[in-house]
Amino acid sequence: MDPAGLIGLAVAFAAIGGAMFLEGTDPMALLLPAPLLLVWGGTLGVGLAGHTLRDVKGAFAAVPRAMRASVPDPSQTVDTLIDLADRARREGLLALEDAARNIPDMFLRGGLQAAIDGTDPEDLRTILEDRIATKRARERMHAKYFQDMGGYAPTIGIIGTVISLVHVLENLAAPAQLGHSIAAAFVATLWGILSANVVWLPLSARIRRISDLECTQMEMTLEGLLAVQAGANPRLVGERLRSLLADQSSAKAAA
Repeated sequence: MDPAGLIGLAVAFAAIGGAMFLEGTDPMALLLPAPLLLVWGGTLGVGLAGHTLRDVKGAFAAVPRAMRASVPDPSQTVDTLIDLADRARREGLLALEDAARNIPDMFLRGGLQAAIDGTDPEDLRTILEDRIATKRARERMHAKYFQDMGGYAPTIGIIGTVISLVHVLENLAAPAQLGHSIAAAFVATLWGILSANVVWLPLSARIRRISDLECTQMEMTLEGLLAVQAGANPRLVGERLRSLLADQSSAKAAA
């Protein structure tokens, strides 16, 4: 498991709590029911309004997986494909049937089994590319849902502040309470900005990043499977796959 997501959120909340402590702010002053209800409930509501119920369920289901996900190890997959290419070159594709059953990577296992079953290389490429595209589109939708929530939350917070300030203006006859009322009015804005930048947008970025890493590995696996199916030289297969990883890393860095 890659702990960066959980560590990052913990550090962010610890920094916020530490700043409150140093400023002498009472944490209970921020836990006001009305702003919390408006910001969290309102943001969830408008997020749901802009997506389908299936989208929302899928997005929240993707959060635990993204937080617990392990960063793919391309070098291990490359070594596996080189071994498969070597065996296929010496013994033929049918000799890989036993090896296919013991491969933990579902994408690699399914693609290898399809190759063993005699699927045409062009058809195999199309099938696997469609699987990658479907996965990428689904996870882009999950990331976009949280990105949209990050856009809605600050505005919902401002709405809460305006509502509270209207109430403050209605009670100008009680000046002793104005300071407390005005401070409470800005709590909604605080929760809107905090939820957007500490919760929703980081979740979106995490889901997108894990998806990119997994899809990159799947694309590399696809090229390796086609080389295995074609009976390519194992050494050339290794060089080809490592060059693909280098090219993809350079492209992402440039982007």
